[in-house]
Amino acid sequence: GARARCGAAHVRAASSAAPGEITEAELAQARKNWGDGLVAISKAYDEAGIDSARDVAGKVIDAAYGYAWGNVLFKPTLASGKQTFRPTRDGALAYFVGHSDAYPRDTGFGIRGWREVTSETAAFFIQGDIAMWMGWIHCKDKDGYVKTVDKSWGYKKDADGTLRIIHHHSSLPYAG
Repeated sequence: GARARCGAAHVRAASSAAPGEITEAELAQARKNWGDGLVAISKAYDEAGIDSARDVAGKVIDAAYGYAWGNVLFKPTLASGKQTFRPTRDGALAYFVGHSDAYPRDTGFGIRGWREVTSETAAFFIQGDIAMWMGWIHCKDKDGYVKTVDKSWGYKKDADGTLRIIHHHSSLPYAG
């Protein structure tokens, strides 16, 4: 039968991964890759402008997300109204770099001068080639300001063994 592994920041599952099953290390690497990508987008924008940032963001999206399979369930942090959800690559690209006539309210979350991204796990779930993760992402900008975002990601491992984001929900921490 199917076997699931779950864990939290303070509780780790005792079982090891079966062949082809996503591992905790792969989840950690996927988060690191996403964070490094966000930093690369910001640096490209700061050093060479929007066209460079758009090119880098497209490569980051193609490397990290499962848009090649179809819709990705992406709810960005700073999106609202009829454009709250971004199931398409074009919608994700607009969110990360802004400068899109189709998404005029997007200011470009990825071009805010980010220099470091770290993550803090609240919990995760792994079953075979599907994994879910939730926790906090801490984004530090070039001035040292840290923005913390509540984040949930769902991943599916592709045929090459790469984790692809198929679900991405992001929100600001509740202030009340």
